[in-house]
Amino acid sequence: MSQVESMLIDDAKDVLRETAELIEAAANASPEESKKIYAKIAENLKSAKHRLVEIESAAVEKAKVAAKKTDEYVHDHPWQAVGVGAAVGLLIGFLVARR
Repeated sequence: MSQVESMLIDDAKDVLRETAELIEAAANASPEESKKIYAKIAENLKSAKHRLVEIESAAVEKAKVAAKKTDEYVHDHPWQAVGVGAAVGLLIGFLVARR
């Protein structure tokens, strides 16, 4: 996981923690304070959603890069790819047969 992704996840956790604290505070708040707390919770959830979209975008980009590199490797070394696939299949077959 990259440093940026780690920071985004930490930020999202902080937002969710703060939102939980606000929900607890809302239980004993006056109606006017409750409206302010509700607005802050809505803002926090919007922020968390935005951060999660950023994390998702980063993960999708990494998956695309990995898929492209895998495709290039398979095209450059087809017999090695077949060998790896056969070995993995054989290993899975042995594991399934043991049960």
